[in-house]
Amino acid sequence: MTTDILAEAQSLQQAIRGALDRDPTIRAIEYEGRWYDWGEIRAVADQVAAAVQASGAAQEQAVALIPRNRPSAVAALLGLLAQGRTVQMIYAFQKPAAIAGNIEKLRPSVIVGAASEVGGEVEALCRAKGIAVIIIDEMTVQAAPGLDRATCEPDPDAPAEPQIQILTSGTTGPPKQCPFPHSMFFEHHIKPGMLSQQTSPSTTPFLASFPLGNISGVYSTLPTMVRGIPMVLVDRFTIDAWHDWVVRYRPVQGGLPPAGVQMVLDKNYPKEDLASIQMVGTGAAPLDPTVQRAFEDRYGIPIILSYGATEFGGPVVGMTLDLVKQWGQQKLGSVGKVMPGMQVRVVDPDTGVEKPAGEEGIVEVVSKRIGPDWIRTSDVAIFDADGFMWHRGRADGAIMRGGFKVLPESIERALRLHPAIAVAAVTAKKDRRLSEVPAAAIQLKPGVPVPEIAELEAHLREHLPSTHIPTVWRFVDDIPKNRSAKIDRPALKAMFEEEGAE
Repeated sequence: MTTDILAEAQSLQQAIRGALDRDPTIRAIEYEGRWYDWGEIRAVADQVAAAVQASGAAQEQAVALIPRNRPSAVAALLGLLAQGRTVQMIYAFQKPAAIAGNIEKLRPSVIVGAASEVGGEVEALCRAKGIAVIIIDEMTVQAAPGLDRATCEPDPDAPAEPQIQILTSGTTGPPKQCPFPHSMFFEHHIKPGMLSQQTSPSTTPFLASFPLGNISGVYSTLPTMVRGIPMVLVDRFTIDAWHDWVVRYRPVQGGLPPAGVQMVLDKNYPKEDLASIQMVGTGAAPLDPTVQRAFEDRYGIPIILSYGATEFGGPVVGMTLDLVKQWGQQKLGSVGKVMPGMQVRVVDPDTGVEKPAGEEGIVEVVSKRIGPDWIRTSDVAIFDADGFMWHRGRADGAIMRGGFKVLPESIERALRLHPAIAVAAVTAKKDRRLSEVPAAAIQLKPGVPVPEIAELEAHLREHLPSTHIPTVWRFVDDIPKNRSAKIDRPALKAMFEEEGAE
């Protein structure tokens, strides 16, 4: 597949089709130590597209994809997009009843997923609703017996332009669907990469660890595939998989989720293991500045922060190497400046009046990828006088302790300053007298003794008001995290709710 063919693409459908038509002997995806070439990816993509076509589903009707991070799921996504289909993402890592509930709500004509995801309650629902089922296992494709035809009533609200309906990460609640037209992905994620492509694409594989069903998974996987960059695919992010990729392939850039930065420090990898990396990009959740400084001091590699969300179609604020070189340590901890074409402001949550530099408020965004309207978030931030944004946390996770509003992130940041603490996660716990109080889950650094609660309380009082001191403490081996390696706030809250109200 040549650059010229990709450069001629006028749509996402054409770009994906062009990618699938490249030399079938070129390696495409490494998974569990085995390389899959483009011929194998195309075979699965074409078989999925053919099975959807054979189901009788109308072109405008949606296909729900239940993807795990597998080569077959990537191929299925490419096949559906090359066919110009609307694709509805459903997370695979949930109970069958939840998957069935998603399907009933989304009303697809066809679902595509592994056999383990489409049996039991899911199969029963599809039989009752007349939804066709296509099973992808390993690199095989087949229609489920008796479920090869889509006989359900067409969805009258099907979009006129095909979409990729992507799930939010579910950090603070159930994942929600965000619809993005194919044209948005082509114009803002695929086309820029195609235009900047070298005659020969990079031979350094890209590490794909984010769930394929969320925005980070989609906007990293699709450009990688279209541009012909080989990809190392892993089920989910682990620090050992990241380290293995870095040592074997010596990448120039090494993206990490915020939690992964601390994991690298805890592993204490030799500096020479990371010697090829010139920068580490991270985002999706706040990174404690003390952790950032410790990493940069240890390895001499700048960390480039960013701020974005599924609802914006990706990042809208970002730090750059040029900004780091210009400002040095002065802006350590900032997520950077507003990206070209984006508008970001912080406003008073009640009046909507924009806050001046240095005052905290709720973030609102106009994303050129989405449209001209302001999008209200639940994020709390400030802009400084130099135009740098500082992310403070989420207002919707605030703990209402009597008449005081407490942000869990402020307590977490202070706790991570304690030398024994690797990760801290704070949530609200019901309280008969105060309505809510902070509850803290603590993951200690390897090999350190468990500190006394009184010691942790004294530590916090050096940094925060007394209203921020947790009343409930729990030491855990691992803080609950979701598939994007962010703190799983609902799971954290449930962990403390099981203990009952005070």
